[in-house]
Amino acid sequence: MRYRSTRGTAPTLGFDDVLLTGLARDGGLYLPESWPQVSAETLRALRGKSYAELATAVMQPFVAGSVIERDFARIVADTYATFDHAAVTPLKQLDADLWLLELFHGPTLAFKDVALQLLGRLFDAVLARRQRRLTIVGATSGDTGSAALEACRDRDNLDIFVLFPKGRTSEVQRRQMTTIAAPNAHAIAVEGSFDDCQDLVKALFADEAFRDEFGLSAVNSINWARIMAQIVYYFAAALALGAPDRRIGFSVPTGNFGNVYAAYAARQMGLPVARLLVASNRNDILARFFEGGEMRIGAVEPSLSPSMDIQVSSNFERLLFDLTGGNGAEVAGLMTAFRRDGTYRLTAQRMAQVVEIFRGFRLDDPATISEIRNTHAATGEILDPHSAVGLGAARALAEPGSATVSLACAHPAKFPDAVEQATGVRPSLPDRLSDLYDRPERMSELPNDLNALRDYVRAHAKGLTVV
Repeated sequence: MRYRSTRGTAPTLGFDDVLLTGLARDGGLYLPESWPQVSAETLRALRGKSYAELATAVMQPFVAGSVIERDFARIVADTYATFDHAAVTPLKQLDADLWLLELFHGPTLAFKDVALQLLGRLFDAVLARRQRRLTIVGATSGDTGSAALEACRDRDNLDIFVLFPKGRTSEVQRRQMTTIAAPNAHAIAVEGSFDDCQDLVKALFADEAFRDEFGLSAVNSINWARIMAQIVYYFAAALALGAPDRRIGFSVPTGNFGNVYAAYAARQMGLPVARLLVASNRNDILARFFEGGEMRIGAVEPSLSPSMDIQVSSNFERLLFDLTGGNGAEVAGLMTAFRRDGTYRLTAQRMAQVVEIFRGFRLDDPATISEIRNTHAATGEILDPHSAVGLGAARALAEPGSATVSLACAHPAKFPDAVEQATGVRPSLPDRLSDLYDRPERMSELPNDLNALRDYVRAHAKGLTVV
């Protein structure tokens, strides 16, 4: 399998190099040159497989030619053996046509674990065979950071630096990052928003001399391997509910567009996915886009669902690449104009393609609290605020009589204040995290300044030296 950049000028790469590179040299994001196709017959044969078996089958074409191809099934099995639930991503039925897909049974209680626990093992395996080290630099609005630090902690061939917006995550999210006592793991609070953190990471990658000196790579969903791993749970849910003989819709709470893009990718591979509902909080750049066809950056406003407090949805660039017929030069022009002007607009023809698949929806904080409260009263289920945003979109926009799966992206105990405000119940952390509030915190604080970040990484990373 070969991969190309959405901006058209970076060299095509195999899976191993895409994994280790993260962001393409031309600033674009990597995508497979063609989508592997899964037939209806194959889908039926995959029913009843374990999650690890299904994951291996779905992802195997993407790692074709990799140095770890022969070991891939073992790596996948080891990854998902660490999850708390035997099904890994279990489904719960809320009413006749509405389901919750629980994605929070990994080590850090968020959907990011599904991909990042695999990513850490893939890094380890590829780096060991290549006899080299890597420096991971990533940005998080909350959950990616803890999942990435947990996945990469204590690994011999990795240093990891995660930037998060100071004061804009929940306490549990922050502590899950800052209490990881591993010498190769660095949590960095930045003065600013998630978008500021994301811009710093992209700027660091744009410094090619520094990038080469320290072997920079990414764990954000700009890294294709993240998307690849997330595709699997859409297959798992759809097969459990009758695919390919039944089309399934999904409602996805998202800020950076990576999670819902994985659903789109599953559809491109042949999974019979119906409507994709893109659920936003008050930071509603995506909802506004799907309503009017214009992507326009607004101010980032803190909300009860902080992992979605984003106004620059990086993964939307991958969809743009498809909409332009794979025209990298046009995508590069659109993204340059977007960063310069803060806006771009799609043609009516392209928007017609978009709305065949996607619908946008927004849920503000009061409505999020109401969704948590009402769902708890009606079903006994306790939702975190992000999952509530997704469920609100499903209730508002799902097609009557068709099955819709709403993604539950985080354990409610990660956001206890919002949950308690809505339900009167303060959710408890699992026993293995019961001492989280007592663990000592370890983090650094930096201004929103590229030179400060560059100096910090230089002072703490080991570079390319093989241990």
